[in-house]
Amino acid sequence: MPTTRRNFLKMGAIAATALPILPAFGRGLPALSAGSAAPAMAPEAPARAGLFFDEADVPRMRRALAHPHVAPYWQSITGADLAADANFIRSEAKLNNHSKDMLRVRQILERTSFAYALTGDAAQCDLARRAVDKILEYPRWDYFLEGGVDVIGLQRAPEATIAMSCAREWLDRALTKETAAEIERQIGEKGAPACFRTLYGLKYPDRVQGWSFDPDDDYPFHVDQRRWPLILNSTNLKAIPIAGLGIAGCLLRGKHPQADRWVDMAEQSARAFAVMYGLDGAYDEGVGYWGYTSTHLALLVEVIRRTLGRDISGILNFPGTVRYGLRMSMAVAGRPNDCVNFSDAFAMGDLAVAAWTAGRLKDPVARYVATHVGTLSSPWSVIWLDPAGQEEKPGPELYDVRFSNDWVVARSGWDEADGVAALRSGGPANHEHADRNSVIFKAHGERIYHDPYHAAYPYTDPLWVLRLTKSHTAVLIGGKGHQYHDGHEGTNASFAESHVVEYRASARSVVVTSDATAAYRLVDNDVALVQRTLVFLKPDILAVIDRVRLAKNPLPVQVRFQIDNSDGMGSVSADAGSFTVHRPLVTARTLVLSHADVTVRTGNIDVPPEKGVFPYAEAESAPALDHLVLTVCEAHVAGEKASPLHAAREGDVWRITGDRKGVPVVISIDTKTDVPAVTIG
Repeated sequence: MPTTRRNFLKMGAIAATALPILPAFGRGLPALSAGSAAPAMAPEAPARAGLFFDEADVPRMRRALAHPHVAPYWQSITGADLAADANFIRSEAKLNNHSKDMLRVRQILERTSFAYALTGDAAQCDLARRAVDKILEYPRWDYFLEGGVDVIGLQRAPEATIAMSCAREWLDRALTKETAAEIERQIGEKGAPACFRTLYGLKYPDRVQGWSFDPDDDYPFHVDQRRWPLILNSTNLKAIPIAGLGIAGCLLRGKHPQADRWVDMAEQSARAFAVMYGLDGAYDEGVGYWGYTSTHLALLVEVIRRTLGRDISGILNFPGTVRYGLRMSMAVAGRPNDCVNFSDAFAMGDLAVAAWTAGRLKDPVARYVATHVGTLSSPWSVIWLDPAGQEEKPGPELYDVRFSNDWVVARSGWDEADGVAALRSGGPANHEHADRNSVIFKAHGERIYHDPYHAAYPYTDPLWVLRLTKSHTAVLIGGKGHQYHDGHEGTNASFAESHVVEYRASARSVVVTSDATAAYRLVDNDVALVQRTLVFLKPDILAVIDRVRLAKNPLPVQVRFQIDNSDGMGSVSADAGSFTVHRPLVTARTLVLSHADVTVRTGNIDVPPEKGVFPYAEAESAPALDHLVLTVCEAHVAGEKASPLHAAREGDVWRITGDRKGVPVVISIDTKTDVPAVTIG
């Protein structure tokens, strides 16, 4: 057979012989209900090492199930409707639907095999075996192809590889020898080669023979994939095949001729991908994708350590990236899992990587993050969490940050009632929005300036508009936002850049200025300057200074402020010189001032009502070449009698004065220079 690239890649399909059948992790364990004390393991055989955890780890893991941060996850497992899941697998799951049906089957397999490993519950085991059989039925493990023929593993193939590797270990003796061997054979044929083909294409995009959707799959939202080998090299979709390929290689090492090559490719790809994080651990795709991306990297690091005895944890600043997650958290009333939702983020998600960092790297701040921020909602959370670990609550030194990617987050503390102000400066990234210089602001448990959740991924969906500048707390020039793409290639990066040009933080306040001129100039070459300055007086006063300058053609400028109505309980009202945000716990009044005529109005983002109601306030500065709009927001608990702030201009200097709970407020903003000189008295 000639040594073509395709034949080289297809060497990964050589069947592996079955690994030795080992004692089951779950054998002999009594059932455990959510929140109950962990019974002791019955001593049956010498403890053995596993790919993901050792038999000796099981008592600690069972104790972790009672931890308040883990208990809801365990309840979701023990409370699942196993009969409905069995019926779905038997009668509903379609073999040509990977995006939803195979995803659900994989999720069922993951949770039931893990539950069996910890409890020995026969019902969980039975459903897990049904899920194994269903995944083995799928002729392909993903819905993307190279050259119209060979599967590339971007989502379902690496996920299935990981889940089936877990099942191979965690079900163990509950599997027949034939099923165990078939799991390994299909990982070697359908899983690992697809993951390898993906990583090979990302490493050598010039050698790719064309990526496309599988025409036999019923996924309806097709986009142009011609540039995906270039685009996806710096996205979360690379981290999943990295973990899948590395786990497959470690599982089949010594049993499959390509296993060592798989591990090498996974490690090389992980090292190359890790530079997508800043040296401080910042992650450009946003915190919604950060959690599971980082968890997949930690999975690879851990499995290589356990299997090969090598420590590669230095590929990434894990303590730094856990602190990134912490600083992007933003709990509000009713949504303790909320976050600074730049990009497509809408919740903190699983913090398993914090549990791993705490245990493996002995990081007490990471232990605090793992058990107080986001959720613990995956097997890895339980596997890695030490319920008796030492924790340290982060102090004020972590309140304010300008990340390496020029995102700025400032806060008065970590509690729900504390204030948070966040500015999205920086460059483009996958899953981004057209949100340069946009702001999120919360205080007293409520979002005040909002970034709407759940923007659509397909550009054909009406909620695609939520990705655009007009749907953010940001600036429009003549009704237009800054540069963004049309979505025909997916949710990939734009060309829009902004940069922080000043940043000052103190215990009481943060001042930051960001320049987004380049991003807006890509739309209108007449744009000469677009700068935004935030003055955050902790915990609940935020002044925003927007300066826009045009070269030749006078245009109006609109400054929009999005209101959180995600629960149907947010609204905004306006008068001639201000607007007021109404949330159940907070009333926030914003003064609007300008050097020129300014009009304040309210409206809703233009989407079909059945998709939601997204209110905003807008301050429009009349057509001119030079615009300066100052807004001053003061938030207070609903029903609280608060003395209003006052703002006045003396030449180029704006003064904001007042009293906040007995503390004088004096802010001076000198606008003679493009970057205003801010003094806080």
